[in-house]
Order: sequence, then C-alpha cells, then structure tokens
Amino acid sequence: MGAGWVAGVTRARALRTRCLGADGIRNVAGSPTLDDALRYLAATAYRHDVTPGATPAEAQRAVSATLLWHLRVLAGWQPATGTDAIRALAAGFEISNTEHHLRSLSAETPSPAPVEPRHAGMERLHPPPYRLGALAIAWTRLARTRTPSELRSALAASVWGDPGGDSPAAVATGMRVSAALRLATAVPDAARWAAARLALLFGREVFVVGRRMPDVSARRAARLLGPRAVRAGSYADFRQALPATAQWLLKDIDEAADVWRAEGRWWEAVERDGRELLRRSHFGPQPVVGAVALLSADAWQTRGALELAARGGGPGDWSAEVLDAPG
Repeated sequence: MGAGWVAGVTRARALRTRCLGADGIRNVAGSPTLDDALRYLAATAYRHDVTPGATPAEAQRAVSATLLWHLRVLAGWQPATGTDAIRALAAGFEISNTEHHLRSLSAETPSPAPVEPRHAGMERLHPPPYRLGALAIAWTRLARTRTPSELRSALAASVWGDPGGDSPAAVATGMRVSAALRLATAVPDAARWAAARLALLFGREVFVVGRRMPDVSARRAARLLGPRAVRAGSYADFRQALPATAQWLLKDIDEAADVWRAEGRWWEAVERDGRELLRRSHFGPQPVVGAVALLSADAWQTRGALELAARGGGPGDWSAEVLDAPG
C-alpha cells in the first residue's frame, strides 16, 4: 500500500487507547447508580458528551456520539479509500438520523422499526441529529425533506436507493439492507459481518415480527443471503439456506424467537476479527477496519453497561448480561 496509509494506520492503532476495555466496562456495569457510572465515564475517553443527571437514553447516546467523533477523527487521517471504508462502517448513524427525522415528519404514530441493539436516545422521540461531517452519505439532502414521500424520493435518488415505502418500518429496513450490501462491497474485510447482520435483520423482520420485507429490499437482501434464503417459508428453511458467510451467526439458534441471542455472538465476532485486523503489520485498510470494529464493540458494551447501572448494577457476570441482553 502507498505512503498515504501510514498516517491513517498509525492513528487507527493510537485510537485503540480510547476503548474503555473489559475492566472499565466492568466498573460501569457494577456501578450502583447511573450517576455513579457517569462519574466514572467522566474520567474516560467517553467524557466529552457525558453530563451529570443524564437519563439512561441520553447517556447511551452520548457514548454513541463519542464513538462517532472518534470515527470522524480517524477518517480525517485516511486516504480516500480509507475514508470510504469508515463511511460505510458508520452508516448506522445516518440511518438513526433518518429514522428520527421521519418520525418527526409523520403525523401518525410510527409503526415499529426493526429491532436494533440499544439504539441510543430511544426514550427521546426527536433527539438532535448526530453530526456526521465527512461521514455523511446523503444526510444533507435527507434532512431537508418535509414529508415522508419527499424523504423516500430523496433516498431513491441517492446511493441508499428506494426503500420500497415511506413508512418508518420500510425506510428503516430498506436503509439497513442497503447499508449491509454497500458494506460487503466496499469493505471486503467486513463482508462476513455485513452478511450475518443482514441475516439477523431479515430473520427478525420476517420470522419474529411477521412483517413482509418490501420487494426492492428483499431483492437487495438476496444478493448477500441468496434467493433461497429470502424466499424461505419458515425460519428453519431460512437458516438452512443461508450462505456460510451468514449461517454461522444463527448456529444452534433453533427458534426464531431466540434470534436476539445472536446479537452478542455478532459483536463478539466483530471484536475478535477487529483485534486480528488491527494486528496486521502492513499499512492498508485492514488495521483501520479493525480499529473501527474495536471502537464500535467497546461503545456497544459500554451502552449495555450503562443499562445495567441504571437498573442498580452490582456484582455478577456483567459480560454475560451485556452480551445476552435483548436489544
């Protein structure tokens, strides 16, 4: 790889120190109150947006905002290819912004969106949008829309593509399917994560919620999961038809109602793979992707630890609770 990667990879390795780590997450999870957990975080890399007296949702969103800031800093040190990879990995922030924007536009109570792990800010209906900076994909145009139909049209005219509807559920599903497909294409080292994440989304939507995926999203999903899996009439057939890149995630999960347990397995794999990618000695995209994976997994576990602290914390197997808690 060219010399342009030297600064980017060096910065990626340095950012690993921004992770709270197992000991720090254990301390947060064991805090007897949320305020105690926030006081602990105030002396860590998550201190920037953490404020005393925050609600659990506000505290979790502050952790997410810190993660986004680290990714923006990291992207600023990359050559164009590295910035593109980080943008694809960080697409969830634009999805979150769009979901909240659409809900603010909808006159009716929104239908449930696909279940996602600990989306920060869910207790506040319209939190301020995340500041995406150079990691924005089409947010500037999406934020200017004034009706759900305008938002759908703006998505269709962008790289996100038409979600197949303008309801909150259709938009949320369509954007996540599009993000998974784009990630698998733009970041080969993350293709396994993208396929497995899409399998989890599809399994929840179709076999848990019982909601048919819009045709355009189903066609996109088939590009990663295969047409047999997308057309499956039962969860058992779906799991069996998945490609190897996704089938590992649902191994031993025999019932659709238990697919939420795959969430922790997915994050464990992302963290494990990220650590290996960051160890790669050459200057190129792999250590950068690894750093994003580790920072993201750390933030996810920290949000889960805050959830435990808000419930009273205390001793116990915090890691099992954080990884096994449903989203």
